[in-house]
Amino acid sequence: MKKALIAAITLFMGSQAMAAPFVWSAKWTSSKPAEVKTGGVMRWTNLSDHKTLNPFTTSESGNIPGQVAATGGFFILDPVTFDYVPYMAESYTVSKDKLIWTFNIRKGMKWTDGKPIVADDWVTTYKIHTDEDVGSNAYDSFFINDKPVVVSKVDSDTVKISFPSVSSTALETVGYAPWPSHIFAPAYAAKGAAGIKAMWTLSEKPENIISSGPFKYVSYKPSERLTVEKNPYFAEWNKDSAGAGLPYLDGYVQNIVKDLNADLAQFLSGQTDIYAPPNADALGQIKRAVDAGNLKAVLRANVGPAASSQWIVFNWNRKSDGFKQKLFRDVNFRRAMSHLTNRAAMVDIVLGGLGTPAYSSVYAAFKDWVSPNVQKFDYNLESARALLAKIGFSKRNSDGWLVDRSGKILEFDLNTNAGNTTREQMAKIFSDEAKKIGVKVNFKPIDFNSLVGALLQEGEDRKFDAILLGLSNGSIVYPLGNNVEPCGTNLHAFNKSGKCLEPWESQVSALYFRGKQELDTAKRKAITHQIQDVQSAAQAWDYLVSPNTHNAWSARLHGEFPQGVMNSITGLNYYELAWVSQ
Repeated sequence: MKKALIAAITLFMGSQAMAAPFVWSAKWTSSKPAEVKTGGVMRWTNLSDHKTLNPFTTSESGNIPGQVAATGGFFILDPVTFDYVPYMAESYTVSKDKLIWTFNIRKGMKWTDGKPIVADDWVTTYKIHTDEDVGSNAYDSFFINDKPVVVSKVDSDTVKISFPSVSSTALETVGYAPWPSHIFAPAYAAKGAAGIKAMWTLSEKPENIISSGPFKYVSYKPSERLTVEKNPYFAEWNKDSAGAGLPYLDGYVQNIVKDLNADLAQFLSGQTDIYAPPNADALGQIKRAVDAGNLKAVLRANVGPAASSQWIVFNWNRKSDGFKQKLFRDVNFRRAMSHLTNRAAMVDIVLGGLGTPAYSSVYAAFKDWVSPNVQKFDYNLESARALLAKIGFSKRNSDGWLVDRSGKILEFDLNTNAGNTTREQMAKIFSDEAKKIGVKVNFKPIDFNSLVGALLQEGEDRKFDAILLGLSNGSIVYPLGNNVEPCGTNLHAFNKSGKCLEPWESQVSALYFRGKQELDTAKRKAITHQIQDVQSAAQAWDYLVSPNTHNAWSARLHGEFPQGVMNSITGLNYYELAWVSQ
């Protein structure tokens, strides 16, 4: 599966109601139940403003709906064993041909308004996600080679999910989070997709935002903070290993910060409890503050390679600018851009040496899945010059910029999200290297929500040139993106025309679905390697670097994953098991 823009996977386990609540394993926390203090508020940050409360129209990771949903769905991933275990399902059966999954819903689960969570919630959520006019980021996860997965109600406590073919990622597909049918179904019946898209804007009254997770929405003030509080019904079906109801916290506050420097400053001043150091400089500042006694915090560096990617993508859909459209679709141009990408400098300067160059669509965190044969168009200015000369850019004008025979300058805009200083530095390195051989890159940081909006726009004439951004999340079973690799999906970002434009795109799409339907891990891994090899030759994505993951948290925050469990896939902790001592 995959992928969300900009995230670690948040996992948990579930319960029944009064009779058999789901018990969260003692192995998932470094705290013993007797140590825990209930109450208090956790504090953390977000780098950009949120744009909606609507679970069907959001696409970025860390969104508000994702923070208040019981994101385990029918199954959740055990962070210790990486096995899928039933969560919102009390039990389930699978047909012999592995095409029909039947789930008995865990009894006693309630929405934040006190109404029971029932089969209709999964069915309505499925119907809305699979309405193409809604534009859900989850749309592609419910299709296998254009054939739909079908979700139906057996009775109020039973859901049947039918697959058109066997799927290696079936456990992840059926694990989608439900949303309240009693809220969304009437609007959908009355006004369809338009009715859904108009719901739960940032101006919606807090009491109208209904969710299933450990916390419920209280308020959001743009450019200031998000506030949530404990969902009182969650404890009825979620218990710790000693039988206490979860979550321990009364809630949390998420401060909105303008950039990574402000994010670090808040942590160093003791205003926040969680921080993910992006580079060696931030690590050093935190360590010095802790050693000097100016900050009470815990630092765990290099817990593993990141489950995320950073890349530059060029827009193939520039119908109103034929020059750029032809340029961006030319493989020699894209390979030249990879040769201009000084990955070593990005690792050394931006990450302080704590990372590795990236060349593949598979994250470094899934190292066993990364193909050893990907083509690497490494930093080489002479090679870049030679490739650009092949497509007609061999001369410079009086200002030093490469031009074609008509005098047209080789020039394009490069956008990334303003305030993300890591990405801004990478973009600056790229544009400086390009300048050395006469390529004019106009680096323009913009608001994150505007950036995502441009990237997700569909059609033949999207208005951006190139974007530097990232993806996160992913499947441990098949670490490619069902909304990234196949043509026509919403994060097939270089080409959003809705169809394959190159033979290699069609090849990758076919291979992707072949791999999705392959249950043998070794064979699926071989297909994954083949996909990466084809993609690397085409260079539609210019992959940059893979950072290492680092975690820091205040001394007042407890309940983090034990040593060896914490990594870039699991994250720092389960918020359900987090607690504060002050």
